[in-house]
Amino acid sequence: MTDSKYFTTTKKGEIFELKAELNSDKKEKKKEAVKKVIASMTVGKDVSALFPDVVNCMQTDNLELKKLVYLYLMNYAKSQPDMAIMAVNTFVKDCEDPNPLIRALAVRTMGCIRVDKITEYLCEPLRKCLKDEDPYVRKTAAVCVAKLHDINAQLVEDQGFLDTLKDLISDSNPMVVANAVAALSEIAESHPSSNLLDLNPQSINKLLTALNECTEWGQIFILDCLANYTPKDDREAQSICERVTPRLSHANSAVVLSAVKVLMKFMEMLSKDLDYYGTLLKKLAPPLVTLLSAEPELQYVALRNINLIVQKRPEILKHEMKVFFVKYNDPIYVKLEKLDIMIRLASQANIAQVLAELKEYATEVDVDFVRKAVRAIGRCAIKVEQSAERCVSTLLDLIQTKVNYVVQEAIVVIKDIFRKYPNKYESVIATLCENLDSLDEPEARAAMIWIVGEYAERIDNADELLESFLEGFHDESTQVQLQLLTAIVKLFLKKPTETQELVQQVLSLATQDSDNPDLRDRGYIYWRLLSTDPVAAKEVVLAEKPLISEETDLIEPTLLDELICYIGTLASVYHKPPSAFVEGGRGVVHKSLPPRSASSESTESPEAAPTGAPSAEQPDVIPPQGDLLGDLLNLDLGPPVSGPPLATSSVQMGAVDLLGGGLDSLIGSTNFTAPPAAAVPANLGAPIGSGLSDLFDLTSGVGTLSGSYVAPKAVWLPAMKAKGLEISGTFTRQVGSISMDLQLTNKALQVMTDFAIQFNRNSFGLAPAAPLQVHAPLSPNQTVEISLPLSTVGSVMKMEPLNNLQVAVKNNIDVFYFSTLYPLHILFVEDGKMDRQMFLGTWKDIPNENEAQFQIRDCPLNAEAVSSKLQSSNIFTIAKRNVEGQDMLYQSLKLTNGIWVLAELRIQPGNPSLTDLELSLKCRAPEVSQHVYQAYETILKN
Repeated sequence: MTDSKYFTTTKKGEIFELKAELNSDKKEKKKEAVKKVIASMTVGKDVSALFPDVVNCMQTDNLELKKLVYLYLMNYAKSQPDMAIMAVNTFVKDCEDPNPLIRALAVRTMGCIRVDKITEYLCEPLRKCLKDEDPYVRKTAAVCVAKLHDINAQLVEDQGFLDTLKDLISDSNPMVVANAVAALSEIAESHPSSNLLDLNPQSINKLLTALNECTEWGQIFILDCLANYTPKDDREAQSICERVTPRLSHANSAVVLSAVKVLMKFMEMLSKDLDYYGTLLKKLAPPLVTLLSAEPELQYVALRNINLIVQKRPEILKHEMKVFFVKYNDPIYVKLEKLDIMIRLASQANIAQVLAELKEYATEVDVDFVRKAVRAIGRCAIKVEQSAERCVSTLLDLIQTKVNYVVQEAIVVIKDIFRKYPNKYESVIATLCENLDSLDEPEARAAMIWIVGEYAERIDNADELLESFLEGFHDESTQVQLQLLTAIVKLFLKKPTETQELVQQVLSLATQDSDNPDLRDRGYIYWRLLSTDPVAAKEVVLAEKPLISEETDLIEPTLLDELICYIGTLASVYHKPPSAFVEGGRGVVHKSLPPRSASSESTESPEAAPTGAPSAEQPDVIPPQGDLLGDLLNLDLGPPVSGPPLATSSVQMGAVDLLGGGLDSLIGSTNFTAPPAAAVPANLGAPIGSGLSDLFDLTSGVGTLSGSYVAPKAVWLPAMKAKGLEISGTFTRQVGSISMDLQLTNKALQVMTDFAIQFNRNSFGLAPAAPLQVHAPLSPNQTVEISLPLSTVGSVMKMEPLNNLQVAVKNNIDVFYFSTLYPLHILFVEDGKMDRQMFLGTWKDIPNENEAQFQIRDCPLNAEAVSSKLQSSNIFTIAKRNVEGQDMLYQSLKLTNGIWVLAELRIQPGNPSLTDLELSLKCRAPEVSQHVYQAYETILKN
């Protein structure tokens, strides 16, 4: 009879009857009762009331019964910790049982009972089992140490279990070695700085010996551990590669990928001139090809990993193009991934074969796949110059099919081909123009408009074509509107006499009738340019464009190197480092490939260069608490907190003709109507001749009233840590407004857009008062400077240190985190001058233990200069006295949250040019004092 009978019971006094059966003298009856208890537990009934009776059944020689009782114990020990202690004696006894299976079962269960009270009792039995004569018990005990470390790390370290684990790496049994490595790796992952797996050539040799004899999962643990080792020279790297290579023929795909990871990493150290390097490349191809004959899900994982490998070392699979050809019954996700790899492997040698295949795909029924195939033809043209002509004629054939989505994709890719090969294939423009009416997708319309604008001088009716788009201007997407604006301005600069009405119309539509800030800004810039300096306008708008390259879709080199170290893990499927999707601090260690050997290549890998790491005193980036990370990830919630408005020019402008008179050189005496005054922002009202410089001068007409000290910009987020985005910045306070002045630099290979910023809760409630506005996409190697206004009405939480600010910046690539320390003087408010009587009263009221003393040595200023310099940063002198030849300044300042700080500054004349200052600070919040002192020192010494 099956075990299902235990799950079907309708008795009312069930618990009572089970209790009686559990205490029965008959062994069989007892076993049946425990089975019923486990069945009830499995379906979710609460049988914790039977805890003492079940625990009594532990005293048995029957292995099956013992397993069932241990199962019950693991489930209920957490809710009944006091009762669970009753079982400790049995564990201790079972750990000395002659049967190794029972010893291992006891130690395994001990590791699964996560109750603090019990853990200390388990140390002795665990120590014995780690030194047990039977390898099965030792391998189980090794895993138990990792579980115990998760519950109570300090206890494991105090008891010396970590050293015992390290000794087990030298064990004679391969499975014990594998489990010891797995346990140490798990512990090292949660404590990245502990350096537990201190690998050396001797221990590596032991691991390689064990590798041949363990189970497949044991082999994966050992291979992953080997991947974290950096050999001392290329000879050691070659020796390890030779011993790992046989794993490539393993039946388990996880073992194969782990072996590939080790070889890819160590190949970095081998010279390309070595015969062995060539042999290794040949050996790596067959196992990767074999992975593609598995089921689709495994194929997809293999393809995502192959995609990384091909970007790092395309020579491995350059002769294997055919295995990536799409089969009719492949799922779409496999098809798209194969397509991507085909393009990466395309070269002059195989391009004919690839193009024939892609043309075939473009006639498939799956729309998404067809679109990707057409795009792929364009990417091939850009990658392999010799094939460009062939690709263009293939695309023209596809346009002749008149299939709507094929035509649209073809036009998008032809635009890129024009960018790559200017003045070569423009003869096809006529064919493209024939299909103008059928375009309904924004990207295709934008591409066609770009082509018309760029080659306006070759198209007779270019103005008519663009005018046809202009009729429904407000219904178009932003992408099309921006492209249309630029195209018409280009057309105007090429054919000024015929198109002045058209350009007037589009500028008016963009600036007066549009509520899109990007479009309005671009319209005003063109308007300004055309009206002030037509020659400059020509140079800007018709400038020679940089050629595009095939690299745009490659993963950035530093990220690629990191992902190669994660082959065979989720990171290699997502193509993102673990830090991007693993919450909290656990397990997020940045890995990189070992530096190339000196003989291997003249160019060094990016890792060999200094990484520009932030200075040692930078605080930790994000604390591990889940709620803080949650706050930071919540980038899109709610509008920004309102704060002080940006200072704008107070000069009102009349109806100045922005286009008037400036275009004589182009079109003679044509009259333009000016935009109405209301449509032009006030800060555009500078004299026309001033060009673009004042267009962005948001503070013109106000003047900076408060000359608070501004620290030079420092790098807050290095490009290495943010996939190529480098952020530098500083903080300023002017006219009562706090700003974060940022400099964003794109050091990646792709364009960055969609920027947003959010601060974590902090000690003074700093928060962005406006969104982060980066008006144009940030192209590679471009830098943009932005001033972000801040308010102090955000959420408050005391930080350590007090002036720590944790920031999340989001763009189209990812979310990045960094933290920085803001100088406290940006929080000193303008109304911080206290009345004299109030100063005296407050100084007496604040208890003496709140007084803090500091020294500022070698200050190059006298009392007058000190007072005036501090006043410019809102530290106000209330009274000044001279006592026995020393100047005493009594000062007050107030923070944005209303905290007053009182200061007594004693100026002792030292040598003629430098003086020493003694600073006494009193405050009801004494933790602020240290940071106020730092502000004093910063202001006075800079």
